[in-house]
Amino acid sequence: MSDDEAWMRRAIDLAAKNVGLTGDNPSVGCVIVKDGVVLGEAATAPGGRPHAEEQALRVAGPAACGATAYVTLEPCGERSSGAASCSELLVAAGVARVVVAAQDSSPLASGRGVRRLRGAGVTTDLGLLSNEAAGLYVAYRA
Repeated sequence: MSDDEAWMRRAIDLAAKNVGLTGDNPSVGCVIVKDGVVLGEAATAPGGRPHAEEQALRVAGPAACGATAYVTLEPCGERSSGAASCSELLVAAGVARVVVAAQDSSPLASGRGVRRLRGAGVTTDLGLLSNEAAGLYVAYRA
């Protein structure tokens, strides 16, 4: 098993703990890693806010610059509240790479976060362990 797979499995495990507890939002897991060390990790909070990425970034702080974020679902590209989206937060933190298991299936959101990340020069890989992550989002896609 590669390091990428191990970190993504950790993110999937985090997300699995909150499935069914996040309201209308999906339960997402995020693990931020640099040089083999976890800087921050989180799952979407009960009720759906805050999102996993923003919590993990808060824990990681400035050390997130240059790190890799492993996220079970494409980081949001826009928020209905007008607050900064997870993709914007990842860019602002200087994360160098984002590895995403599953693309957001919502027609309003699909691809927006990935486009923002790539447009900002963040290396973005899609589909790692997508079959394992898919089970987390069955109800979300319904």
